[in-house]
Amino acid sequence: MLRFKSVAALALLLGVVACGGGKPEAKSPVNKSGKTDRSGMAVSKAAAEGFERALDAFAGHDRKGDWNDGACTSVAQQFLDASKEQESATNRKLPEAHYNAGLAYQRCGKDTEARKEFEAALSVDKSFHRARAQIALYDYDKSHDLDGTISKLEQIIRDAKFQNVEALVGVAALQMERNNDTPDQDGKNDLERAQRNLQRALAIDDSFMPAFNQLAVYYLEQAKAKALAEEGKKKSRRRGLVAASSKGADVNSQQLDLAALVASQAVRKNPNYAPIHNTAGLIQVELKNFNGAVKSFATARRLDPRFFEAHMNYAAVNLSFRGFQEAEKAYRDALKLQPNEYEAHLGLALALRGQIRPGDPDKLIPKVQAELDAAKKLEPNRPETYYNEAILTQEYKSKGSEKSAIPMLKKAADLYRQFISKAGSDAAFADAVKRAKERSQDIEDTVKFIEEGDQAKNAGGGAPPPAPPAK
Repeated sequence: MLRFKSVAALALLLGVVACGGGKPEAKSPVNKSGKTDRSGMAVSKAAAEGFERALDAFAGHDRKGDWNDGACTSVAQQFLDASKEQESATNRKLPEAHYNAGLAYQRCGKDTEARKEFEAALSVDKSFHRARAQIALYDYDKSHDLDGTISKLEQIIRDAKFQNVEALVGVAALQMERNNDTPDQDGKNDLERAQRNLQRALAIDDSFMPAFNQLAVYYLEQAKAKALAEEGKKKSRRRGLVAASSKGADVNSQQLDLAALVASQAVRKNPNYAPIHNTAGLIQVELKNFNGAVKSFATARRLDPRFFEAHMNYAAVNLSFRGFQEAEKAYRDALKLQPNEYEAHLGLALALRGQIRPGDPDKLIPKVQAELDAAKKLEPNRPETYYNEAILTQEYKSKGSEKSAIPMLKKAADLYRQFISKAGSDAAFADAVKRAKERSQDIEDTVKFIEEGDQAKNAGGGAPPPAPPAK
């Protein structure tokens, strides 16, 4: 979800300009505060005082990083109360108050409530470009219409005379996602346009953390894309785990250094902004500084317990270094937020499998299988599930008597074959496909040896033939 968690709340303007922009029935308040809303409507003294109290509370929670459901609802309600005061005095709601209430709800992931307030702000002031940008991003979350959303945001940016930092960063993120090579008056391709829009955002507000974060992501993606291009590989945006590790390309060090520099500058500016710690962790992974990556992801999780990607990244790095219990905790935290996420179920299965001990396999095997089943139900054609279920079946379920082992071994071989079929020619699975073929052949040789031995015993033919050599 394309959300910017450090968007600053809007303040009221000083000085009464006029009563323009209001509905015909709008009236001037009796007790004026000396401040106006964005359209020039005078704000009543009571509404302005309530708005300022809400603004102080909002800023205080941002500084402390202590947002929770109660705080989000309370601060949002303070802004809405200020709007009610304004409506009572002028017959017109206060659009900035509804917009800020939406931001307060966003801080806790209350997106339904947030969108409602952005729409309320826009219903009062149709030209409220910040609210338009927020709604455009919410629409994208549902439609995934890259071209349409980019066009919407570009129009909003033009209407705002290039002063809307949220829209500038939002369109940059989507341009990076689209990554087309079609030139226009703003650049030769999407990446050039994205960089330009991020620079525009930082020129307007050099403390806007989403712009810093997206710029670090931009350089990180550039570092990986150039290396993959040199190796002739297609860039993949899949966040989750693959069945087995593949050989990664060496990243472009110059771009990676730029990413690290931007991230470190951003952390110094605002150490309480969770996304920049997550991005710093991704950069540390590419730098092979895995201890640093774990610390960065852990900080992001601590600062924002609702940060799904931070939980997933923390879990994945721990899993890769056999920190199975820590990985399990993080995957469970991720699943609380997104219970239907394939990668989280698969990752949890691997974290649980890593904790199986020879003396007590039966306790965890059903739990591992349950997570694999959940993953397979969500995405039946993903190859990774079949590979990992095959390993579980071969390495753990087949243990026991030879008679009970044979059906499990045959099932494992069949799962390996299904994995090979589903993986196809995908280069990401090339190493795993090779291992799956070897394992499947080993199983066939083992089953043949056991069955021939049983036949020899039943026929009274003496000792079974020698076992096939291990591969």
